[in-house]
Amino acid sequence: MTTIPAADTIDAAELRVLLKEDPPVRILDVRSGGEFETVHIPGSFNVPLDTLGEHARDLADVEHPVVLVCQSGGRATQAHQKLAAEGKQTLHILEGGMAAWQEAGGDVVHGATQRWALDRQVRLVAGSMVLAGVLASVVFPWAKWISAGVASGLVFSAVTNTCAMGNMLARLPYNRTDNCNIAAVLEELNREAA
Repeated sequence: MTTIPAADTIDAAELRVLLKEDPPVRILDVRSGGEFETVHIPGSFNVPLDTLGEHARDLADVEHPVVLVCQSGGRATQAHQKLAAEGKQTLHILEGGMAAWQEAGGDVVHGATQRWALDRQVRLVAGSMVLAGVLASVVFPWAKWISAGVASGLVFSAVTNTCAMGNMLARLPYNRTDNCNIAAVLEELNREAA
């Protein structure tokens, strides 16, 4: 059996070894249900970040080591903070998230429905708002403040490693699915490895 790394962050190569040699390792994907349905690591469990917050104590009680995955690492870091605050110790973050996993050639499951990753959706909406503000400011000079507001939000998002726009977009029906049955996920996470 492979030794679980002591560091909280592991890379794609380390995760690949863990999955092959240490069956008790569980992968918890904290992206939106839509992102998870589009592509995910085989055998991973989807608990979107907003759902995870409500069930952090139960998830922290999972006895198996857990690797947290999101698109690029930001949401996994937030999930790590929530679970660690509840006492979860064998907890790791996949460095670079799904983007790094796919870039490293990691196995994935593709769903029938393709949705954009949440960070891409944020870039589209933020960019559209900035462009609309700039174009509208030609006729309405006060509209430049729309662009300034979006820019301020992006700076705040980067500094705090949070994303209010991403949280709002994750709640849209396009990004939500009915796949997160937390009771079933907890049961599977706690199941003994075969």
